[in-house]
Amino acid sequence: MADLQDLKELTGEAAAVAVEATEERKPVVDDLGRSYATGKRKDAVARVWVKPGSGKITVNGRDQETYFARPTLRLIVNQPFQVAGRENQYDVVATVKGGGLSGQAGAVKHGISKALQLAEPELRAALKAAGFLTRDSRVVERKKYGKAKARRSFQFSKR
Repeated sequence: MADLQDLKELTGEAAAVAVEATEERKPVVDDLGRSYATGKRKDAVARVWVKPGSGKITVNGRDQETYFARPTLRLIVNQPFQVAGRENQYDVVATVKGGGLSGQAGAVKHGISKALQLAEPELRAALKAAGFLTRDSRVVERKKYGKAKARRSFQFSKR
């Protein structure tokens, strides 16, 4: 009987410790007030720093409008702020390497989402529900031996 009582006490304590650990997340910011995260999409990797500001987004040293010329790409990059309700409240500095412009826009979006969640932990639920914290794992399929491309066969010739 004493053993079961001890077991109940232990499980009650463990549950209380687990609740305390998940109850409150602390913001992760550096000395300059920035939150850092890495975003990935296809072959593109983005290093993203987010800090409170006027909403200026800089990608590889250039303004967002000049780097992502297509409006759809700029829309993709700004989605995390719209979902979180934080438009024009954060400045973003990002460096992106690899892939094309579409993959780079997706990588910056992923990095911004992760950095926003680190800066303000209460935004995690909204960003997670929108699917912005999950890395889009779709990548280009490799070319196979004996095929023209990944799956396309050479034209069949009867004679």
